Amino acid sequence: MDRSPPPFFNQGPSAHARLAFFALLSVVMLAIDARVGALAALRQGVGTVLYPLQRALLVPRDALSLGRDYFSQVDRLRAESAELRRIEAANAKTLLQAEQLAAENARLRDLLGARERAAIRTVIAEVLYDTRDPYTRKLVLDRGLQHGILAGQPVIDAQGVVGQITRVLPLSSEVTLLTDRNATVPVEVQRTGQRSIAFGGAGPDLLELRFLSAGSDLKEGDALVTSGLDGVFPPGLPVGHVLRIEPAGASATYARVLVRPVAGVDRSRMMLVLLVDASALPPAPAPEPSPEARKRRARE
Repeated sequence: MDRSPPPFFNQGPSAHARLAFFALLSVVMLAIDARVGALAALRQGVGTVLYPLQRALLVPRDALSLGRDYFSQVDRLRAESAELRRIEAANAKTLLQAEQLAAENARLRDLLGARERAAIRTVIAEVLYDTRDPYTRKLVLDRGLQHGILAGQPVIDAQGVVGQITRVLPLSSEVTLLTDRNATVPVEVQRTGQRSIAFGGAGPDLLELRFLSAGSDLKEGDALVTSGLDGVFPPGLPVGHVLRIEPAGASATYARVLVRPVAGVDRSRMMLVLLVDASALPPAPAPEPSPEARKRRARE
């Protein structure tokens, strides 16, 4: 069967001849270009014309690359932010613990300084808890009879007098603070040497000087120290500063003087119990009777 094209379509040279011609033309052009570089200008012109098309075709690829980089950066930043928050929380916890330890060490150093200043044997005690009675000011310490503590012994901190032991158990003890309404401390004005007695219960965290004549030489800010006349508190321990002197009336004999304690009565956690001689201690004050007991006694 004849597969040649009809005479109407059979025009020009055959396909093989054209292939051979263009192949030979290509080889000749490559040789000329290699020898004299005649096609460099043509190549540059074609490249310049096709450059915008090349850039347009690269836009989707660049957009995908930018999107991938953006989301990877977002994920990385989120991970770094979470890690930084974790590190910040850990550092904050460590810093708070360090500040707490530094404050506790400072308090202990102050207590050791107070121990060195006191000529009496002392025991360091830590506050366990506050008593639940809202009408008294008492604390429970973690030292008791087994540590040499007895009822009546004075308690101080690094700043001054805190109170007095009023109840003792084998492993714990109860201290009545200066600001309790039943607490009393013999004091003297450091500036003048005038003696008086400081009573608790004058107000929130305040003491009161009673039995001072209206014309006493006393000024606001005067420092008060223990007089030592009771044989319990050693003389010279800081007690407080005069906060306010209420003027007496024309017929009043005594002035009312309010005193701010210098000790951290309701702030200190570490305290010193002065182990004074038991033979010099007065009898410990009896616990205050309950309201039911007072009513029963009244009926009797």
